[in-house]
Amino acid sequence: MRLLLTSGGVTNASIEGALVDLLGKAVAESHGLCIPTAQWGHPMCGPASVRGLVAAEPGWRHLTGLGWASLGVLELTALPTIGPDRWAPWVRAADVLLVHGGDATYLCHWVRQSGLVDLLPSLTETVWVGVSAGSMVMAPRIGDYFVEWPGAPDDRTLGVVDFAIFPHLDLFPTNTMAHAERWAAGLDVPAYVIDEETAIVVADGSVRVVSEGRWRRIEPGAGA
Repeated sequence: MRLLLTSGGVTNASIEGALVDLLGKAVAESHGLCIPTAQWGHPMCGPASVRGLVAAEPGWRHLTGLGWASLGVLELTALPTIGPDRWAPWVRAADVLLVHGGDATYLCHWVRQSGLVDLLPSLTETVWVGVSAGSMVMAPRIGDYFVEWPGAPDDRTLGVVDFAIFPHLDLFPTNTMAHAERWAAGLDVPAYVIDEETAIVVADGSVRVVSEGRWRRIEPGAGA
């Protein structure tokens, strides 16, 4: 897949330009499915935040509120009850999957349980736009620091990319660069520390950072 991995969504012109490049057409001509599933696994999320995402309320203007040609909802926890013959065509028809944050281990569990994980390799023209946990789930690990779901067996996630992501740099008191360095010290993969104005683009076998803010790559063993 083509990946746009963000902390806060499409927050500036540089990230929007990267999104349009990945889509190959304007946002207004693109059809999306939003995935709220990760929210159910995080104690700070719930019905009100899911409603905000689905309704593209002002707080979600950087993801579902971008002016898509159409926007549907794909709730991964429902997919095992209806089968891929029904839901797989919906996914294949979408230009973009908008995957919101919450708990990345919970999201990983349902990407696997739903069967979506088996479809991902064939979605070569589809763009995955992740926000926070929606980006982190693509990493091989997220570190114990970010595991909030009590049902998580460990911090392992999908491993689609070979690096980890520390989102929301400087947005919260617990998300400083010093926190990120300590987090990275417990990992065995490279890590990107990104703020709300930064995105990681993965396409055609390459990885690049698009940013109007602050970011850092930390190599294994280089954390504090």
